[in-house]
Amino acid sequence: MKYIIKDADGNITNTIVADAEFVEANFEHYEELRDPEPAAEEEGRMWRDGELLASDFIVPLSDHPQHSAYIAYRTALRNWPSTVDFPATRPVLGE
Repeated sequence: MKYIIKDADGNITNTIVADAEFVEANFEHYEELRDPEPAAEEEGRMWRDGELLASDFIVPLSDHPQHSAYIAYRTALRNWPSTVDFPATRPVLGE
């Protein structure tokens, strides 16, 4: 685990990688440093970007049987971040 070591005033003095027992035994003021997880909005945008990329090949294929459904889906994907449903409710192909 990563830890931020602090002095008595709360100022950061060091950052170390150690197990919890070592830190607890040797330091009075510390805080576990966790890697930030992607925010839900960032995850939503990453998923959306992947969906757009995966459906790029459909755009020039006007004779594809689901062409109009994909065009509507891609529009919904592009508009999704500006809706109140973002990022909780993802667009679905064919809706």
